[in-house]
Amino acid sequence: MQPLPDRESRPTASKAMLPRHFAEASLPAVPLGRIGTLEARLARDTSEIAAAQEVRYCVFYEELGAIRSNRDSTPGRDVDRFDEVCDHLLVLDNSLPGPDHRRVVGTYRLLRQEIAAEAGGFYSEGEFELRKLIARHPGQRFLELGRSCVLPAYRSKRTIEILWQGIWAYINHYRIGVMAGCASFHGTVPALHAEALSYLAQNCRASFEWDVRAVSTRYCPMDLMPAEAIGLKSALAAMPPLIKGYLRVGAKVGDGCVIDRQFGTVDVFVVMPVKEIAARYVSYYSGEAERFAA
Repeated sequence: MQPLPDRESRPTASKAMLPRHFAEASLPAVPLGRIGTLEARLARDTSEIAAAQEVRYCVFYEELGAIRSNRDSTPGRDVDRFDEVCDHLLVLDNSLPGPDHRRVVGTYRLLRQEIAAEAGGFYSEGEFELRKLIARHPGQRFLELGRSCVLPAYRSKRTIEILWQGIWAYINHYRIGVMAGCASFHGTVPALHAEALSYLAQNCRASFEWDVRAVSTRYCPMDLMPAEAIGLKSALAAMPPLIKGYLRVGAKVGDGCVIDRQFGTVDVFVVMPVKEIAARYVSYYSGEAERFAA
């Protein structure tokens, strides 16, 4: 892995420079998971948020070819307005030299419902009718997962496990009832992912209670092939690892997909009520979470 450009000139962050909820949260200073030299925890200052944005830029722009917005004036970083209100889950490799913000090798962006309400909504509402789902479940607390990425040298089962350890500790701490968010296929032509999308549409759709539809102006059908033409192994092999990982824990997908031309992806909506997550994963990750966040 090539090290990221040095950012030693960054100013040291104070609480006043951070989003308001940083000062209120009890999690940013503690580990949420650990496997070998890898550690999961929340970003605790602006240098670590910037490091997460740099990892995202390396993956989304340099590797996958996302297109920079004309409004983006932050070279080498993937930045949008939601970064200021989200928690940033980090994976750090503590075997790497230098300060903590130089050890970030993976990240997830987490947006809790009460923070989203203050910020004007969730990121994924630009693509899917998430607000309608939330309105049907007034007693549930939602968490949006997004901007998941890991540097190429760290794309392994161990890194996925450490991310899930961190997420599980987080949802237990904040008593999250539902996890949701967009997951992506690379490219902007749904037909190129016809078998995988059709498999999701026919076999992994959320029940009416949890269903979410793509917004009408961006809706693209997912059910593109007849069932008899779909092979289970080939459909699963054609899915990105993140989506397969969601399916393993019992996630379901919404109605329709959306083309994101800036990031060059076809997005589907994933919903995971915590009570419906597969029991073997609850047993494993809840046991790990108890070690890190009460």
